[in-house]
Amino acid sequence: MKQINILFLGGAKRVSMARLFKDAGRKLGLQVGIFGYELDKRVPLAAEGEIVIGRRWKDADLYDHLAETVDEFGIDIIVPFVDPAVAVAAKFQELRPDVFAATSTAQLSEAMFDKTVADSIFRNKKIPVPEPISSSSPKFPFIAKPRKGSASKGIAIVRNEADMAGRLFPEDVYLLQEYVEDADEYTVDCYVGRDGQVLGVVPRRRIEVTGGEVSVTETVRNIALMNLSAEVLTKIGFTGPVTLQFLHDKRRKRFLLMEINPRLGGGAVCSVYAGADIPMWILQEALGIKPSPAFDWKDKMRMTRYMQEVMFLVDDIL
Repeated sequence: MKQINILFLGGAKRVSMARLFKDAGRKLGLQVGIFGYELDKRVPLAAEGEIVIGRRWKDADLYDHLAETVDEFGIDIIVPFVDPAVAVAAKFQELRPDVFAATSTAQLSEAMFDKTVADSIFRNKKIPVPEPISSSSPKFPFIAKPRKGSASKGIAIVRNEADMAGRLFPEDVYLLQEYVEDADEYTVDCYVGRDGQVLGVVPRRRIEVTGGEVSVTETVRNIALMNLSAEVLTKIGFTGPVTLQFLHDKRRKRFLLMEINPRLGGGAVCSVYAGADIPMWILQEALGIKPSPAFDWKDKMRMTRYMQEVMFLVDDIL
C-alpha cells in the first residue's frame, strides 16, 4: 500500500480530522501518515501521528526547518489549521512546489487575516457586509473588531455614548461595523479545486461556541446561503479549504459576510461526515486526481463535542 504523509501545521487538537484523512486514504488504497508541527510533543494529535518540534511562525529559520522536516519525514501534503500557518504553508509551496499545500495564495491569505483589508475587498466585489461605522461620528450600536484578532478576542460591542466613554477605537487598529442585534451565526465549509471549481459548500448553524470554537453545530441546506457562498469564493478567487462566516439578520432578512478564514475550520468535521469529503479532495488533488463535487450532503447533521484525555509520560503516550 502506497504511503502518503501529511504535515499538520498548528493542528494540535485536530485528532478527528487526522482520522478522517486516514479514512479517506484507505478508500484510495493509501496508507496515510500524520505528522504535527508543534512546539510541544504533548498534544492530543500525538494519539494519531508523530509530533515534530517546530519553530514559531515568525522565526527566521522557519522555512529552512520546514524544508528539513519535509525531507526527513517524506512529507507530501501540508495542511494549516491556525491563522498564522496559512500564509506559511502557501509561501512554503512556492519554495517547494513538490509539496502540496492545502491553501489559497499567500497574498490572499494574508489579506483575509487583516479585517480592514478583507472588508475593503468584500465591498469592492459587491459582497454584502455590515455597514461601516466612523469612529469620529459613530452610529450606535456598533461592534469594534481588532484588525488582526482571532477567536473573538478583543471584540467590543458599543451600544451608546456611555459605553463609548473613555474608550478609543482608532481605525488603524479596529474595524468598526454596525452591530446586528437579532442575528444567527452561520459557518460555511467550502473547498475549491486548483482549477477554480467549487467542489463543496456546506452551511452550518453555530449553536454553541466554547472558547471561540464551535462545540455544537448543525448543517443547514439553505440554498440562498449556498449560492452566496459560491459567489464569494468565485469572485475573490480562493482555492483549497475555505471557511466563511456569515450573520443572518432576521429582522431585515439578509445574510452578511463577516470574515473568511482560508483554511479548515474547527467544525469542518461535521461537514465531512455530512458528505463533503474535504480530506478526500485534498488527497486527490495532491495525487493529480480530479475530484468530483458533492452537493448532496446530509441536511441537519449535528455535531456535538466532548472532552477526551490523551495521557503522556514525559514524551511518550501511555
